[in-house]
Amino acid sequence: MPTTFPSSVTEATSDTVQDCRRRGWTVAETVNGVCLITDEQISAIELTGTLAATVRRFLRANNLSGPVIEIPGAQRREIHLVVGAAKAAEAIGALRAVGAIVHTGGASIPLPPTRLSAGAACWGISPAEARWVPPVVAIAAAVRAAETGRKPHLDGVAC
Repeated sequence: MPTTFPSSVTEATSDTVQDCRRRGWTVAETVNGVCLITDEQISAIELTGTLAATVRRFLRANNLSGPVIEIPGAQRREIHLVVGAAKAAEAIGALRAVGAIVHTGGASIPLPPTRLSAGAACWGISPAEARWVPPVVAIAAAVRAAETGRKPHLDGVAC
């Protein structure tokens, strides 16, 4: 059974904790907010820069968007919550090959409105707004599409 470590929390943090509990996710309270603890049920894929933006557009265009946490800082950072990591070794390998950080097996993910050094984490798409939590292979497919789109295209046909 998922556990939550109790203490006093702000109303927004309390709402986040309650929502995570309803979903069966494990959370831990920290001095700065609340963290999601990844396990067999839930994992996360962290993307940065233009890859993050391109993947987000691809997911939205194909109605595949799930919960996304935006991390403040000089460079765009997004953490996509996913399911199915235990059965997706090839997809996880492909994600890591392009520089994605795959958070599994007890990794701690800051949940909004957790305070970080550059500001507070916020929902790009909250779990309540998302129609689902996508499988890791959906994010891998979006990354593959984004990577394919960045390759140079030929302007003409060689004869």
